[in-house]
Amino acid sequence: MTDLRPATPQHLPFNDQAAEGGNDQEPIVLLHGFGGDRQTWLNIQTALAGKKRSLAFDLPGHGQALDWPRVGNAGIAAKAVAQSLETLNLERVHLVGHSMGGAVAALVALKDPNRIASLTLLAPGGFGPEINHRLLRRYATTTDTAGMEVLLEQFFGWEYRLPKYLAKTVAESRSKPGATATLEAIVEEIIDGAVQKTLPRDELAALPMPMKVVWGTQDRVLPTRQAHKLPGIVATHIFERVGHMPHLEIPREVTRLILQNAGAD
Repeated sequence: MTDLRPATPQHLPFNDQAAEGGNDQEPIVLLHGFGGDRQTWLNIQTALAGKKRSLAFDLPGHGQALDWPRVGNAGIAAKAVAQSLETLNLERVHLVGHSMGGAVAALVALKDPNRIASLTLLAPGGFGPEINHRLLRRYATTTDTAGMEVLLEQFFGWEYRLPKYLAKTVAESRSKPGATATLEAIVEEIIDGAVQKTLPRDELAALPMPMKVVWGTQDRVLPTRQAHKLPGIVATHIFERVGHMPHLEIPREVTRLILQNAGAD
């Protein structure tokens, strides 16, 4: 896997995982959630490699894109993703987004549907007004490992055993100059007081590409009911005993659904 970061920011930093069979056509592009980075997709990228090439981006204000020229809400991130796809000559991709990255992916698809071959959204932002705004605001500003561990547990299902390294790794990422201030600014653009801004669900359902939405019943960030009563054309997959992080909690199932949506299972 190559780790590419441009000297000048013409495209977002990304991890590029080649397909084992050399099939680079219509790669899978992965977009992480708020406060995460592209490294959260490493296991998924490894699992996808048997069938498809994948690229995982750092969104503006996250990971190695901390100093991206413009950071803010999902709309700003969507413009950076679209610019990156253009710069990298990725004419058609399968787009996968988690949480805030799900909202970003949806906006990219709405803006340029011909470029998106399929859309897979994991506990996506923007599907309803309810959001755990207190948790996300604390998550943006917490810098110590003990405090981070308490917060991270709320992102997962009740029975999930949090990897010991995770809280330490995330807390250390907050020590970079400007990291917490940037996340604070982003979270205030995502959240409007105590609710989040919403996407046009009917317009999304009218898009031409196959679309899957994946959610866990124990999501304590975005309630599972936001997946209920979606337009019938959207394939909805609800998993019991799974929290807000399905790609980390049930990676095998998520990989299978991504490949299924991409016509590569």
